[in-house]
This record gives sequence, C-alpha cells and structure tokens, in this order.
Amino acid sequence: MVRWPPGARSRRRRHAGTRAASASSHREAPLISGTPQYDNTDLYAFVSPDKPDTTTIVADWIPFEEPAGGPNFYTFADDAQYDIHIDNNGDAQGELLFRYTFKTHTKNGDTFLYNTGPVTSLDDPDLNITQTYDIDLIRMRNQHEVSRTKVADDVPVAPSNVGKASMPDYGKLRSQAVYKAAGGAATFAGQADDPFFLDLRVFDLLYGGNLTEVGRDTLKGYNVNTIALQVPNDLIRESGEQPVVGIWSTTQRRNAQGYYSQVSRLGNPLVNEVVNPQKDKDRFNASQPAYDAQFLKNVTNPELPKLIEGIYKIKAPAEPRNDLVDVFLKGVKGLNQPPNVKPSEQLRLNTSVKPAMHPKRLGVLDGDNAGFPNGRRLTDDVIDEALQVVEGELVGAKNDLGDAVDKNDKKFEKYFPYVAEPTAGSRGALAKGTTKGADVRSQLGDALRPAGASSSGSGNTVLIAASAASGAAGILLIGTALAWWRRRMQRPY
Repeated sequence: MVRWPPGARSRRRRHAGTRAASASSHREAPLISGTPQYDNTDLYAFVSPDKPDTTTIVADWIPFEEPAGGPNFYTFADDAQYDIHIDNNGDAQGELLFRYTFKTHTKNGDTFLYNTGPVTSLDDPDLNITQTYDIDLIRMRNQHEVSRTKVADDVPVAPSNVGKASMPDYGKLRSQAVYKAAGGAATFAGQADDPFFLDLRVFDLLYGGNLTEVGRDTLKGYNVNTIALQVPNDLIRESGEQPVVGIWSTTQRRNAQGYYSQVSRLGNPLVNEVVNPQKDKDRFNASQPAYDAQFLKNVTNPELPKLIEGIYKIKAPAEPRNDLVDVFLKGVKGLNQPPNVKPSEQLRLNTSVKPAMHPKRLGVLDGDNAGFPNGRRLTDDVIDEALQVVEGELVGAKNDLGDAVDKNDKKFEKYFPYVAEPTAGSRGALAKGTTKGADVRSQLGDALRPAGASSSGSGNTVLIAASAASGAAGILLIGTALAWWRRRMQRPY
C-alpha cells in the first residue's frame, strides 16, 4: 500500500465538528457560465470495476439541467469539439486525443415538440429531435497531430428524459445508446443524472458563515449531458512498466470564421472553481497543461484556507503549499506520479491498480488506493477529500472537514456507462386527487367527458349547462365592456 506523507491518517473517523467545502466546475468562470453547452462540469477516470483490463472515462457538460426544461431540451453543440486528452508519459502534453463531434437532426420542423408521441426506441419516428456523433482518435507529438483514426461513426445519442408518458422505458433507450467499438472499446453519449454530490451553498460565505447551510445535496434532481468512453488499458498507457496516464477534457467552439478555439477545460475537480481567482478563470479555460506554471501561485498560496481561517478561525497551513503541488500537479509518489513528471493540472490514474472490492468514499486518504486522487470514481467524495488535504491533512493538520453530503442521491450502475439514469421531466407529485395511470380528465370533472359517455344523466346536463351559462355570461360581460369603451372614445372630453 502506498503511504501518504507523515501526518496523514490511514483510518478516517467522522466527527460532528466543523464542516466546510468547495464546489465542482459548474459555472466556474465568467465567460463559460453564459454558454452551458460548452461547459465541462466534471471528469472521472477509473479502472473499470467489472472489466479491470479497461479504463472508463466519464466527462460531463451542461450544468443544472432542469429535467422539465422543454420544449428545447438538452443537446450537445453542433459547432463544438468535445475532447478527451491522454498524457501517457508525464510531459504535460497529450499523446492521445479522443474527439467527439455531434450533429442534430430534426424530423418535423413544423412542430414545437421534442417528441410527438411515446418514444420506444432511438429510431422511433416520434422522437423528433435526435443527435448522432463521430469519434476520432488523434495521435499527437509535441502538440501536433501525427495520425487520425475513425473510432465510431453516426452513433445515436440517448435523448433527454422528457417524462414517463413520452419515454415509458428510458432504460431501454439508454441501453440502445451504448455502442461497442472495434478493439474492445465502448462509448455512450446522452443525458444522465449529475453524479457529483455536494452542498453548493458554500458560496453563501462558506455555508452561511456559521455552518447552518450544510448537509443538502443541491445537485439532487439535476441532470447533465455525459460522454462515457471505455478503452483497453494498453491503448492509453505508455507501457506496462509505466501505467500512469494523465487525463483532462476540453471543449473547442467554432467561431464565425470557421476556426476552433478552446473555451473550457477540466482535469481535477474544484481547480477553476475555488483555486483560480477571477482574473485567471477564463485564461485557464483557454490554456493547456504545458503552460500551467503561470497558475502555480494559485496552488502554492491558495485563497480557500485563508477564507476558512477568517470565517471559522481554523488556522491555515503554512505557505508555500508544496504538499498541494506534489499531490494535485504531480501525482502521489509511488502511486500515480509518472517518472520525470512535469507539474500540470491533470487527473492522474495508475491503470495497474485493481478496482477495490469495497470502495471507500475517501479514497487514498482512507487507504483505498483505487480512489481519488488516483483517478476519480463516481462514488469518491472529492469535496471532503480535497478540503481535508487543502486544510493540511498531509502536513500534520489532522481534520475531518466536509460538507455532510457523503453520497449521490441515486445509485450508480454496475456496468458501463455506470452513471445513473437522468431524472425524468415528469418527476414530482401527481395532480391533486389523481393516481398513477389515471386519465387526467378525471381531475377536471365530468364536464370534459364526451357526450353519452356517462350514465349519470341529468347531473351531467346541469354541469354542462352551468358551464355554458358561465361562458355566455362572460361573453356578455366582455361585450358590454367593449360597448362602453367605444362610447367613451367617442366623447369630446
């Protein structure tokens, strides 16, 4: 087992003491917050628990997808390149790049509907708005393209989960969107439950300034657009002797001249959210790991511990914070630090570490070397882990800080793509007085029943007559008002 530097604990105890935290990369920079289709929210990378000879990478976009947010539901952008980068020798440059590009298709432009009836398959004529995507594997050297291979072509995207009436068996649609590529790879793109769990009220002066705002998963019920890619370990690592890979995701957007420029970037969670100050956030999103030295001071002299000290009187560790450089910019020595590593912001994974039979949410901090910061699993509590390290866990300042949100609200799947199904737009309580599967007309009474459909006779006649009388009275009232208005306008004063 790889051991942390002196001062770190191999066993974790939960206390009812002070808690605080930061947030993931949702709306983390001024420019990207206004263009959610291009906004990376999270990145995960882990050795596949059911196929340990492969690595699974999960990258998410579009934060805070309200499930009922139609009629224009959530699509990947047609004018973007969604990229997953692999650095397999620690030189802060990508040697492999998996590029996803999407195309939107509309069957009927004369309707406002996303779907025109119940959708039972991805090629259902009632699914009006669909997307497909291609994957290219680009091999790089010194940040220049060497070769390009088409991995997949015209793969269907799983749609947004409009609701139970529109998509009665969403699990079937999800399974149809999983595509097996040549060479043992698999891919999925579509909507999913946001796998990140945390209390986002951290931004209200670190949970209200008195820790009254903790313990609520504020991402519960929101969805994201997900790309999941499962690839053989041998494809992405340099060799069996050097199994550590660095991973990050980016988005390039096409401008009016047809050129692409990078507008979003994500490796480790939290970095551009709470490590980089406002003046650096947009620049970080447009930058590459090879040039991360320009942001080094944000890591060695972080702002967050000072804020926590000012509000909660927890003493900030001494600077410069070389412990943070070692863990988050190089990787843990002896675990996921490649030889001759150049410090840069990447999510680093040792592909030779087997998946844990019983994963621990605090990962390496709790002796589970298959978890964060050795990659990132969906179940890893990166808020608690990162905060405890930022507050000096590795330099002798033992603490149990966290946000009191320890797991996702939905269970993750056991098989690829592992993410939970998205929350449906029809979530929430039923209309008052109705039951599941009931005709909605029963809530409105007999007046909407077609003629002859009821046996209650005169009761219906009275109801319908009353409705008709009310309608006639309303028309009469409107007519009287219009006549008065005309007479008023004809007056000379």
